[in-house]
Amino acid sequence: MKLSINQSRKLWWAISAAAIITGIAAMLISWQQIGAPLRPSLDFVGGTRLQLERDCTQPNNCAQPIDITAVREVLAAQGLSNSSIQILGQEQQGISIRTSTLDVEQRTQLQDALSQRIGAFAPQSTQIDTVGPTIGRQLLSSGLLALIVSFGGIIVYISLRFQLDFAVFAITALLHDVFVTAGVFAILGLVWSVEVDSLFIVALLTITGFSVNDTVVIYDRIREILKVNPDRSISEIVDDAVNQTLARSINTTLTTMLALFAIFLFGGETLKNFALALIIGFICGAYSSIFIASTLLSWWRERNGQRLATQSTAVIDSPPEDT
Repeated sequence: MKLSINQSRKLWWAISAAAIITGIAAMLISWQQIGAPLRPSLDFVGGTRLQLERDCTQPNNCAQPIDITAVREVLAAQGLSNSSIQILGQEQQGISIRTSTLDVEQRTQLQDALSQRIGAFAPQSTQIDTVGPTIGRQLLSSGLLALIVSFGGIIVYISLRFQLDFAVFAITALLHDVFVTAGVFAILGLVWSVEVDSLFIVALLTITGFSVNDTVVIYDRIREILKVNPDRSISEIVDDAVNQTLARSINTTLTTMLALFAIFLFGGETLKNFALALIIGFICGAYSSIFIASTLLSWWRERNGQRLATQSTAVIDSPPEDT
């Protein structure tokens, strides 16, 4: 069965537009509530994070889930009412607290107060991280700079290998993937207080590499068909190219998903959000390569006439004519 993606391209664009607009709306709401489009982790804003888990070996210590109201009252009594609190675990026997930078004495006082109020904690499960605000800002700026540089490199590479319009729509597809992934995490941050850390920037860089690789494969097939059949309709050429590479795109994505789902399910708390970002981004990358980058190229060349398709072939196969 042949997939005619250009016949329904307005539908694909509408789906992407709805996802992006929803994500942007979530980021705006997040900005109003916490002053950032995504809920930043300790890596970016600095401070102290305590992750504590009840000691369930003690009798009746884990009879009830942790009461988040009681935790807030303890923090307020310690002068830390602006702290972020998250209940952890399916049985809700753990807590993660992100607050301003605390010294050793302040952390000890807080842990003692929490133990008296909600029960004893297991020392082996206690995790304490402290990051200075300057280092957090450096991590954020370095991550964003790396993302911008990667986009610039991709534009140069695709422009040299193909043409500028190929590069523009490849970057459009990459921006689509980044915005959708960020939008999903903005929603998760509002609903379940999911935070983004430095691994999220790594995930975005990985997503751009995966997505542009898939897009280049399709674009390369479009170029090959243009060389052989320069007078065919650009919509037919794009449809043929997508169909010829569709099995490869699906198989690559599904194979990658198996590893990512394994990391998400069994990789531990620190890797869950990283794996989730990659799962969302890779699915978006496969979608945008097939339904966004290709259809936008087809629409653009139709809009500017078949002359552009023929010109692309001339550039590849023969030297320019003298004027």
